[in-house]
Amino acid sequence: MEVKQTGIEGLVEIFPSVLEDSRGWFYEFYREDLFVKHGIQDKFVQENKSFSKKGVVRGLHMQVAPHAQAKLVSVFQGTILDVTIDLRAGSPTFGKVYYCLLEARRNNMLLVPEGFAHGFSALEDAVFFYKCTHHYHRESEIGVRWNDPQLNINWQINDPILSEKDQHLPTLEELLRKSVISRY
Repeated sequence: MEVKQTGIEGLVEIFPSVLEDSRGWFYEFYREDLFVKHGIQDKFVQENKSFSKKGVVRGLHMQVAPHAQAKLVSVFQGTILDVTIDLRAGSPTFGKVYYCLLEARRNNMLLVPEGFAHGFSALEDAVFFYKCTHHYHRESEIGVRWNDPQLNINWQINDPILSEKDQHLPTLEELLRKSVISRY
């Protein structure tokens, strides 16, 4: 397993060791002892799987304490552009957007720490899979609008397909002004 640092504390891209032969391939998606060896201590309690058609944008979502979630995200089919925003109070990279191309053919994963808003755009029809450190808790869920002008995210999609909920999320500035999150 290879762990690539992203330049944002706690946000890492993971490349599992894939064993291939004439029959196909095999890899360990998650193995606690190897993750711990690489400094990843998260305990996962929930797994989710979704399908998104090409052109869908989902997010940007997160849960706040005490139900904040770290996520281990990957795709089992297709390609997505995964997008995260560091919203951890006091973080030197607060507000920084990070892009990661997750591709089924590469089997790569992204570990998204607690305190990050997360979303993705489906560049192809995609089956998305992720593990979470806390159960989904609707009352703790917040989000940032996908087209926030301050963040200027390039989703690499023209005319995205969005849920009603995602179309009406607040901007980062609105969340800060209403003290839903804090820079410090």
